[in-house]
Amino acid sequence: MKMTERERKLIEALANAKAPSGFEDETVAIMREALRDLCDFEEDGLRNLFICRRRNTGDKPVLMLDAHSDEVGFMVHSIRPNGTLRLVGLGGWNKATLPGMRVLVRNRFGDWIPGCIAAKPPHFMSAAEKERGGVAEIRDLSLDVGATSAEQAENAFGIRIGEPVVPVPHFSSDEKNGLLFGKAFDCRIGCAAMAEVMRQIADEDLNVDVVASLSSQEEVGERGAKAAVNRIRPDIAIVFEGCPADDTFTEPYAVQTALKRGPMLRFMDVSVIINPRYQRFALDLAEREGIAAQASVREGGGNDAAVIQALNGAPAIVLGVPVRYIHTPTCIASAFDYEETVRLALAIIRALDASLIRSF
Repeated sequence: MKMTERERKLIEALANAKAPSGFEDETVAIMREALRDLCDFEEDGLRNLFICRRRNTGDKPVLMLDAHSDEVGFMVHSIRPNGTLRLVGLGGWNKATLPGMRVLVRNRFGDWIPGCIAAKPPHFMSAAEKERGGVAEIRDLSLDVGATSAEQAENAFGIRIGEPVVPVPHFSSDEKNGLLFGKAFDCRIGCAAMAEVMRQIADEDLNVDVVASLSSQEEVGERGAKAAVNRIRPDIAIVFEGCPADDTFTEPYAVQTALKRGPMLRFMDVSVIINPRYQRFALDLAEREGIAAQASVREGGGNDAAVIQALNGAPAIVLGVPVRYIHTPTCIASAFDYEETVRLALAIIRALDASLIRSF
């Protein structure tokens, strides 16, 4: 299974979508368009998008597929007298990557206008600032759109508080080496994998009914998934993610999430201990089917599987596409890992039935 041009274009569109937590409209619109010929849709007030397979019968166990639609971003907190903007973070940024970052901020007219996060020249830094590399808390950073006063920022640029801010979209791909570059691969590459799975199973006879949830506000505490799981009431779940790769800074013996080794299936992170029987089934199935996969025990992070298991009791696993440098402006992912994630999800779905689900 090799990534098609259609899939690459969907990943590009999703990665470039300007959709931080609470402002997921663009991601929702792209997913609707990608699957409009195959699926039915419902939406709630949190911007959760429920994607229903048309061949569901209503009398089979319910499999929930989940991927979150938001990305880490910012919101305008206030306007300083000099025309720069104070920000609050939406999600957990790697703050060391922020000074000098090019961004877009939405104004009162719905336009996205360019700016950058101010980086103080070293000439003006104190010794303490140089010691910490100029990295500040987000509340101490400034977004500069070029205004020279608060009045100009408000009236000429149309800036107002409460508006979203995202990194400038910049997706690109290296097809020769099977690499993808861009922002927001956490979790837009997972969204693309979920869309492809829904496309491939659209006309299949399955032993489960499948409902996909494009969940909002994961980066600020899995808020959308809490509503989604109560609506879907699944018997079992697969969560798609873009998860942090560890292969460029971890000692070789401890690497568990490397590029080009397939999806990462976690046994635990700080939010969840994955159902071990379901986890082992998925890993064993990957081995039997010759699908690349890797397992990890995570000491940080969290995801929507925690909500699904805790609020509904349904066993859930996480298929994470390894992404280098998530929660920064530029991520790197592998087409191979995306492809193997789709392959494994399809193999699991085709194997599931009521008896197997009860065994977990």
